[in-house]
Amino acid sequence: MTAAKQRLRRPSWRDLKRHPVHVLAFGFGTGYSPVAPGTVGSLLGLATFVLADRLGVGFAGHMLASVVGLGAGVAICRRSSAHLGVHDHPGIVWDEIVGCYLACSLVPQSAAWWGAAFGAFRAFDIIKPWPIRAMDHGLRGGLGIMLDDIVAALFAALSLYAVGRLGAFL
Repeated sequence: MTAAKQRLRRPSWRDLKRHPVHVLAFGFGTGYSPVAPGTVGSLLGLATFVLADRLGVGFAGHMLASVVGLGAGVAICRRSSAHLGVHDHPGIVWDEIVGCYLACSLVPQSAAWWGAAFGAFRAFDIIKPWPIRAMDHGLRGGLGIMLDDIVAALFAALSLYAVGRLGAFL
């Protein structure tokens, strides 16, 4: 196995037993997706948001969940990436889960807006315009893994707000 493949290995089930933090970091298995694990993790964030919304969680509850997810994510992502020996391993999707959840929390409450929030979040997370790219490359550890996705969620919500305001004038 080459050094690059060794660094990007996904934890085995034996690793999960020894280091259960990978279960959370890898989004309960969504990070194991062979194609677009970040998008699959984001879908889990969307589904979690919709479930919470259907259970009656209001705006304050969604914000609390986002803050708790961010705080926990700093520790979860730091420990998982340290164990794997790779900063921001592609299989670590806790950051996408929390980012998508936050983006959905910040838009009007309807399926169309949630779908738009998901799409805008993924676009900002993949394209990484400034300052998202600077955060992604400049910060290390769990905070570095989490913060670029939080900012991508804020960009997504702000851009959708701007589009919504623009639509009101047309």
